Amino acid sequence: MEGPQGQKSAIVVGAGVGGVATAARLAKAGLKVTVVEKNGFTGGRCSLIYYKDYRFDQGPSFLLLPDFFYETFQDLGTSIEDEGVEMLQCPRNYNVSYSDGQFVHLSTDLARMKAEIEKWEGKDGFERYLAYLQEAHRHYELSVKFVLRKNFTSIFSMLRPGFVKAFFDLHVLQSIYTRASKYFWTERLRRAFTFSSMYLGMSPFDAPGTYSLLQYTELAEGIWYPKGGFHKIVDALVNFGKRSGVEFRMSSPVKSILLSADQKQAKGIILESGEELHADIVIANADLVYTYNNLLPSSDYAKSLEKRPASCSSVSFYWALDRCFPELSIHNIFLADDYKDSFDEIFKEQTLPKEPSFYINVPSRIDPTAAPEGKDSVVVLVPVGHLVDDDQHDDSDDAKGRPGLHVRRKQDWEAMISRVRTFILKTLEQRLNISLSEHIVNEYVNSPQDWKERFNLDKGAILGLSHSFFNVLSFRPRTQHPSIKNLHFVGASTHPGTGVPICLAGAKLTSEQVLGRLGIRVPWEVDASVDKVRRNSTLDKVHPAMPGHVISVIVLLLAILSAILWMRV
Repeated sequence: MEGPQGQKSAIVVGAGVGGVATAARLAKAGLKVTVVEKNGFTGGRCSLIYYKDYRFDQGPSFLLLPDFFYETFQDLGTSIEDEGVEMLQCPRNYNVSYSDGQFVHLSTDLARMKAEIEKWEGKDGFERYLAYLQEAHRHYELSVKFVLRKNFTSIFSMLRPGFVKAFFDLHVLQSIYTRASKYFWTERLRRAFTFSSMYLGMSPFDAPGTYSLLQYTELAEGIWYPKGGFHKIVDALVNFGKRSGVEFRMSSPVKSILLSADQKQAKGIILESGEELHADIVIANADLVYTYNNLLPSSDYAKSLEKRPASCSSVSFYWALDRCFPELSIHNIFLADDYKDSFDEIFKEQTLPKEPSFYINVPSRIDPTAAPEGKDSVVVLVPVGHLVDDDQHDDSDDAKGRPGLHVRRKQDWEAMISRVRTFILKTLEQRLNISLSEHIVNEYVNSPQDWKERFNLDKGAILGLSHSFFNVLSFRPRTQHPSIKNLHFVGASTHPGTGVPICLAGAKLTSEQVLGRLGIRVPWEVDASVDKVRRNSTLDKVHPAMPGHVISVIVLLLAILSAILWMRV
């Protein structure tokens, strides 16, 4: 564990995306880094499942916000390509299916989108679509600048001048559905442009309007897939880490974080085997709520985290099929008729909706290595409520808007899994006229209990804590423990939030915070002179146009002055 004399050391608990990216960055800065992981594989939820020659992505199945991936490797002094990762762009984003047999096809192709929007909302619809993109683009740019690239270390971080100005443009206090309804006037398109809130594990009727940035990046930057599976990104980071001296200790569950006698400083970790590992810095990439409640001494703050709103869970099926079904595209969304009620059943009743929406991914459609020739690998993800105690009460409004104290129904997951499996197969028969059941040669299932047991996810919530307003920015658990020195966090439930690219952004913030504390120079700081080399021609000089309203005022004043002079003559 000890490095050369004077070399600082760090232990990363958990080999998820945020953990391996942080390890790689700290190793790049010269630290001696050890990663300990409870499972025998890296990547956490971003890992792979195999059956013979079939391959499935256990969690994320498409890559968004590609700039954060490219930036991570650039900061490390390499590139995605040099690390052997081949990025494939999906030719079409989604096929969105409705119960009336109609589809909405979402694409980065503007001409196709023009035809698609006008098909449902007429000529005026396309102009509103462009206005929607403009707003979503602004949400994206402001979020990157003021949230994803900034750490929020206290409540005063929200008072930064730039952020205060941007706050109202981010529409944090309005929902994604409310903002989409301004631009899309049919219920069909409102649903097509709001289901992406599930990437955050939230209902589109509750998720802040800011997160239209997710739909924006799909439409403007495209949906990507690393050939060989999403884990190729993790592999590349792990391989870079190993070349840089990072030690990976797999199948090594952690019992607790080792603290000083006064419990005010992290000194290392204690493995379940009893072995102690010491380091100058400890970074927890394990689920944050689990870390506070299981790896640290009990505290009121730890207990309060368990009471915070959590994201949803999922029932995920991984099907190996003995033939191809071309009716299924790479990404397929099947929306419920009772759109809002289905989300209420997930987030208020914490159960499986009577009529669930679900997502189907067919990786073999874009990457033939995912399945044997002439066959398909299929992943079905059904959002469901997270785990609750059988006798847990809830004093919020129920799914029908009825106020008052009520008891959530008992979660019989075995029965619900059987029911939703039947529902999925029946829906595919009705909407696509295909029958998959007799062609499934192998099935693997992840339930909320599996997510909890395999990855220590609190309540089996697959995306960590919710992204409601009081769970983001300065309200989200911070990347540094408030009272224990040398203990930091990275991952879905700390700032800036959930999702692979967001966790990569978080890894950069946490790494820079650690290096700042140790007084070590950040090796990936951008040289301001780089841009000058690129813009050395007079053709590249920026000449901002005068704002249109200013020009209009000037023209109006000149017209009035001319009229006055003419009248005098």
